[in-house]
Amino acid sequence: MSRRPVPQVGGTPSRALLPTLALLTTITAVVSSLGAPLVPSVATAYDVRLGTAQWSLTAALLAGAVATPVVGRFASGRLRRPTILVGLGVVTLGTVVSAVSAALEQGFGVLVAGRALQGVGMALLPLAIAVARDALAHERQDRAIALLSVTTVAGAGLGYPVTALVAQLGGLGAAYALGTAMTGLTWLLAWRHLPGSADETPARVDWWGALLLSAAMLAVLLAVSEGEVWGWGSPRTLGLAAAGLAGLVVWVRVTLRSPAPLVDLRLATRPGVAAPNLVAAVAGLGMYALLTLVVVLVRADEPGFGLDRSVLVAGLILVPYSLMSVLGNQLARVVRRRLGPRWLLPTGCSMFLAATLGLGLFHDHLWQALLAMALGGAGSGFTFSSLAVLMVPHVPRAETGSAVAFNQVLRYLGFTVGSALSVALVAAYGGGDGGFTAALLTLTAVWVVAGVGAVLLDRPPLSRAAPSP
Repeated sequence: MSRRPVPQVGGTPSRALLPTLALLTTITAVVSSLGAPLVPSVATAYDVRLGTAQWSLTAALLAGAVATPVVGRFASGRLRRPTILVGLGVVTLGTVVSAVSAALEQGFGVLVAGRALQGVGMALLPLAIAVARDALAHERQDRAIALLSVTTVAGAGLGYPVTALVAQLGGLGAAYALGTAMTGLTWLLAWRHLPGSADETPARVDWWGALLLSAAMLAVLLAVSEGEVWGWGSPRTLGLAAAGLAGLVVWVRVTLRSPAPLVDLRLATRPGVAAPNLVAAVAGLGMYALLTLVVVLVRADEPGFGLDRSVLVAGLILVPYSLMSVLGNQLARVVRRRLGPRWLLPTGCSMFLAATLGLGLFHDHLWQALLAMALGGAGSGFTFSSLAVLMVPHVPRAETGSAVAFNQVLRYLGFTVGSALSVALVAAYGGGDGGFTAALLTLTAVWVVAGVGAVLLDRPPLSRAAPSP
């Protein structure tokens, strides 16, 4: 039987290439975010507290943060296509593990392990952007990069109500089984339409750096998520936090000295790249904190706090977020064309700030939560679709994958911290309505930091004095 030839970058791209890339980034976003609307259901099904159940989401985000630079380094040249296919296979395996765990009640640890495998899919976005840059040209390239950047946001929002409906009708196992079907279909399309790459030698992967980064982040997140149970001043909490922060410092020092670092930290501070990287980290934290807390609000049924709605409503609450993220992407293109790129990041951060502040102050009715989600979605689409577009012109073509991958790492680390920190903040402030409001007001400050930082880092360097005539 003859084997279908693999299309190569440099030839005429298939018409199905961009839809395939968009489906790839959308489905992996849907699967990676399966935990958010299901967290309260996981807490009930496995008889764990809400902060512990949050690891069904945090594990996927942490895995995505660590896998992204590893996959980005490994998947250069001729290995890009097979890496994408293997990555989709790992995600599919993760959905199977989680579905079996949920259906047969095999234990919370098995569920979390499956969710971690699903998080590998988050590492495929930089590869999809690299494929688009190689295969498409000029204006189609810019539009494709912006589209792929925002599909992760839109995919999460659209996936929430679908998976929530399936979970309500068929249970947690059915929701993860749906993820298996979606990733399997995506794998088939990727195998059919993804082009091969140039015959280049793959970059060396700093496996020790990846291990150190994951261990350090895990220690910090355990301290944040479990501090309420262990005690915020207990030796275990403080020891893990200190060890994690020390590990991150060591990782930075080792990375700066390495001839083949996991991520190029020097590239991350170049003009035109530093501002998008700062906003990626801070916006990731604020975005996932907002998404996590709105689900907590909708599902909660406490005296004086919570809307006491079903998991389906918790999923539907994010539909405005998803739809408005697509509109935010289009609005960003208009602003960039008419006012210039310097307005993009501060404007997106301002939209997010308004959504976070609004939800913190007004959350007694469902329509208020829907309005906050719509505004947050516009800010999300506006901000995240701008990051790669702003960065790509400032990095060499050969460094595109590395630069975008590091930006994704910062975003995913922000996602991970926001996922764990949001619930911990509510508990630290005493829980209930007061804790919810105080947590969101605290998180509002991150948008001030992001907006001001974007303006300061985007300032052009002082020009040299003009020579005398």
